[in-house]
Amino acid sequence: MLFDWARQGEDVTDELSRTLDTYARDVQNGEIRTMLSGDLDRKNAILSIHPGAGGTESQDWAEMLLRMYLRWTERRGFKPEIIDTQPGDEAGIKSATVLVTGDYAYGLLSAEAGVHRLVRISPFDQAARRHTSFASAYVWPELPDDIDIEIEDKDIRIDTFRSSGAGGQHVNVTDSAVRITHLPTGIVVSCQNERSQHKNRSSAMKVLKARLYDLRLKEQQDRLDQLGGEKKDIAFGHQIRSYVLQPYQMVKDHRTKLQIGDVNRVLDGDLDEFIKGYLMKKALGKLEKPGDDDV
Repeated sequence: MLFDWARQGEDVTDELSRTLDTYARDVQNGEIRTMLSGDLDRKNAILSIHPGAGGTESQDWAEMLLRMYLRWTERRGFKPEIIDTQPGDEAGIKSATVLVTGDYAYGLLSAEAGVHRLVRISPFDQAARRHTSFASAYVWPELPDDIDIEIEDKDIRIDTFRSSGAGGQHVNVTDSAVRITHLPTGIVVSCQNERSQHKNRSSAMKVLKARLYDLRLKEQQDRLDQLGGEKKDIAFGHQIRSYVLQPYQMVKDHRTKLQIGDVNRVLDGDLDEFIKGYLMKKALGKLEKPGDDDV
């Protein structure tokens, strides 16, 4: 009887602990959502990752970033769908585009847009020297049907090709992959994750519309910045976050000055602290400019 009471006590303690953890997560999610008041913050997100200069080094880093964000979506309970990926020459990726489905996916992931820097001992350098690599994350909202983005047939070129990379042998049997070039802007998008050419074209058009909408917003912001005498750019050398593996371990967000020593935990998708810190500083107007500092 005493054993049963002890077991019941342990069960109650475990259940209480789980309830408190759930409550804490709900409170944190509630705090974050109060800071996401944009018209499109609640929408799904389109995430695109590209390596910077540096060949295999940066391509490998881009693939590490892709894995980090896929793990983050798992932690959040979101659904990721890789729309397109281009494998690197020797390792890593040349690009990847992911549709992230979930409540507030865009509002949360928008905090991650920018240049990410990695400092490590290169696994590709026989001399075991320290290398610095860059990769960029771009984030757009999946647009609702009521947002009008007109794309005329004469303004696009559509090419089909055989899929490459991961996706299964059945994907490569026909020219099902689709590449769309928007001639006025030079924007190129592609999709190769479906067997159906029609489905790939639909997905590619979805990404193109999101990028054209983003371009429209950026042009409006550029005009405002010119009137105010300020121009903001996201470019290599102006990283939003640095991930240092050698000679010490630390991840530092240059916009919020938040630092975390457990790099592996962050690279495994534990990003909520950085995202929350960014959203809070942004709401208060206290973000620092991206760029080099003492990291």
